[in-house]
Amino acid sequence: MDPRKWRRANVLAVDDHTANLVALDAVLSPDCDVIRASSGEEALAILHARDDIDVILMDVQMPGMDGFETVAKIKALPRCRDIPIVFITAVYREDPFVKRGYEFGAVDYFSKPFDPEILRVKVGIYAAFRQKSDLLKEWERQLRESEELLHAGRQFSGMLERLRMGVIVTDVAGRICHANPEAIDLGMSEWWDAEGRLLEGRSTSIAHVLAKGETAHETHEILGADGVPRSLLCTASPLHEPGGALAGVVVIVRDVTERNRLEQDLERRIQHLSSAGSSASTQ
Repeated sequence: MDPRKWRRANVLAVDDHTANLVALDAVLSPDCDVIRASSGEEALAILHARDDIDVILMDVQMPGMDGFETVAKIKALPRCRDIPIVFITAVYREDPFVKRGYEFGAVDYFSKPFDPEILRVKVGIYAAFRQKSDLLKEWERQLRESEELLHAGRQFSGMLERLRMGVIVTDVAGRICHANPEAIDLGMSEWWDAEGRLLEGRSTSIAHVLAKGETAHETHEILGADGVPRSLLCTASPLHEPGGALAGVVVIVRDVTERNRLEQDLERRIQHLSSAGSSASTQ
């Protein structure tokens, strides 16, 4: 994320007096978006609904749930534990109350009347810390996903090295001459009848080679002996006599079921990383 493209900071101001909320809005609005809450309960509802609050300004003396109790509940919310909280009060100015505010996890404590410029500067600093922390967490998340993607790529590479390969050789009439055990295990011998003749419609690639003398590819979806669907990739190539005449066909058969699954998984991971990066860069 380019720091120049950071969104404006969101400050949650909590006070049961509307005039105080209006005053805070007037002080901070040139630099921040101020979200107002007139009670601790309303503040908690906002925090449950939003995850983009950067700083909380909390009045201490409020009817029902006071500021200290509200902060305790906020700190109990996992995604809100790191939000900087600043107490602002015109009543509790004595050291015991200030100390209590810090004990509840506040980063600052302002007593009224306060200097608006100092409050604005400090809120800006706390918001920047919060946004930088979120940025670092996003980078860490993308790094973890990149490492997972690298691991998946290594799995894919290892799978390719272990790829099963069947080999079938036919004569110029398409009759099967040879099939290795892997080809038989993959069920490809079923393309031919008992006399070794290629069954009609079983392989367009072999038919293409016999008709055109050109390499051809095709895929087959089969049901394996274990009842699991398998994807087979077949490559048929011409086999020539020393004089150049077509002598037959060599068919390479690969079980690409696992390769396809890993390719799809890699593609999903790459798209997810790309979308996450694009989303972060627009914030």
